[in-house]
Amino acid sequence: MKPINFAPLNSASISAQKGFTLIEVMIVVAILGVLATLVVVNISGSQDTANVNATKSNLQAVSQALDLYKLDNYRYPTTDQGLQALVEKPDNARNWPNGGYLKKMPADAWDQEFIYLSPGTDGPYDLFSLGADGAEGGEGPAADISVNDL
Repeated sequence: MKPINFAPLNSASISAQKGFTLIEVMIVVAILGVLATLVVVNISGSQDTANVNATKSNLQAVSQALDLYKLDNYRYPTTDQGLQALVEKPDNARNWPNGGYLKKMPADAWDQEFIYLSPGTDGPYDLFSLGADGAEGGEGPAADISVNDL
């Protein structure tokens, strides 16, 4: 076993050690900032797409429950009964399964209730989400999403 030499550092060995200069560190920090910005921008767009797709999926599920309601009761729920008729038995429902058509009423990806009108303007009912902004119209993720557009 060799003994460990604890010789004091001299000025030659200190000057041989290299470190990062301030400019090198600043360049690395700037590059990391640019990369972080790109990641945030890409994730933000992906989140909007995911919210729109989740809302479309929920609209489709509610639409299917409405069709089952019609098969059992020969009509869709009225606007006054609303979508709650899929969760709780309305007074005039002829055939209503135990547990209802949905366990709970899904909302859109922005936690807003769907809008339901029966009769609808484009068919037996209108079912839609007002999008991210919660107001009619809009573009991108703020656009209205209708079951008729699926």
